[in-house]
Amino acid sequence: MDKLVFVNYQFSSFLVQCLFMKKFSFIWLGTLLALFFLMGCSTETAVSPTPLSTTSTQGLATAASTRLLIPTSQALPPTITAVSTATITATPQATTSPTATPSPTPIGPCTNRQPAGNLLTIVTQTYGLSRDSAPPDLVLLTDYLPIEVTLGYPSELRQVALAPLQQMIAEMQTEGLQPRILSGYRSYAAQAISWEKWNREVPEYAAILSARPGHSEHQLGTTVDFGSPELAEITGIADIQFHTYFYQTSEGRWLAENGHLYGFTLSYPRGALETTGFYYEPWHFRYVGVETATFLYDSDFYLTEYQLSTQPEPCIP
Repeated sequence: MDKLVFVNYQFSSFLVQCLFMKKFSFIWLGTLLALFFLMGCSTETAVSPTPLSTTSTQGLATAASTRLLIPTSQALPPTITAVSTATITATPQATTSPTATPSPTPIGPCTNRQPAGNLLTIVTQTYGLSRDSAPPDLVLLTDYLPIEVTLGYPSELRQVALAPLQQMIAEMQTEGLQPRILSGYRSYAAQAISWEKWNREVPEYAAILSARPGHSEHQLGTTVDFGSPELAEITGIADIQFHTYFYQTSEGRWLAENGHLYGFTLSYPRGALETTGFYYEPWHFRYVGVETATFLYDSDFYLTEYQLSTQPEPCIP
C-alpha cells in the first residue's frame, strides 16, 4: 500500500512540472492523463479487499441465530417436531387396590351357629349346622302330650314351640282327628344314622329323601313330623309311617289348611325341589311363629324361598 502511494506521488509531481514548464503539448497532456487513470484502475484491481474482522462475522451469525430463535410477527411459525414416544418416561401412577365388595353378613360362624333365638335359621342341602349345634331349651314331649299322640317316642321340641303345638293338637282332637308325632328334634349324630340308612337302601334317592348330617331342620328343634292312622289304609301298607299320600289323610289336610294359625308351616311343599333340595314332604312342619307362617300361607310362599329372599346368605360348614 505504501509503494503505491509513493508511485502516485512521483507521477503527480512530474505531471505538475510538465504543466509549468510547458514542455509538452496538450496532446501529450491528454495522453498522460489517460495513462494516469488507467494505472490507477489497474492498481485498485490488484489490491485485495480487506477481510471482515472475526468479530463482525460472529456478530452477524449471532444476529441470524437470534432471528431464528425469536421469530417476528412476519416470520413463519416454527415447525413442531413430534416427540419420540420412545424417549418419554411414563410417570408411575399409584396402584389402587380393588375394593372388595362386602359379602352379606352370615348368621354366624359355622362353628358357633347356635339357632336358639332365631326361628328363621336357614337349613338346606347347601346351608347347614355344625356338629355341636343343639338348642338349649329342649323339652320331652311325652311329658306334655298323651301317649296316643307321641306313641311313646322320646321326641323333643324347643320350649318356644311347645305351647303352640299343644294348642294345635288339642284343636285337632276336638275335631275328631288322631294326629301322631313321629319325630321332633334330631341331633347331628342321629341324623348321620338316618342318612346312612337311606344311602344304603336307596342310594339313588337318598339325597332327596333324607338330609345329610347338619342339613336337617330337625336339628333346629322346632320341626315336627306328623302321622295319621289313615295312611296304612290309603297306601295299603301296614305300619306305614311316612308317605306322600299323607296329604290325603284327614290329619294331613287339616294341617295344610290350619297349621299357620298356630305358627307351623310346611317346609317342603310340592314343586319346590329345585329350591329346597328335598322331595315333597307333606308331613314335615316347622314352627316359625304365627306372623311368618300366616304370611307364607296367604302369599303362597314356601319357607326356603322366603328365607333366601329376605335373609343374608349364611355360612357353609
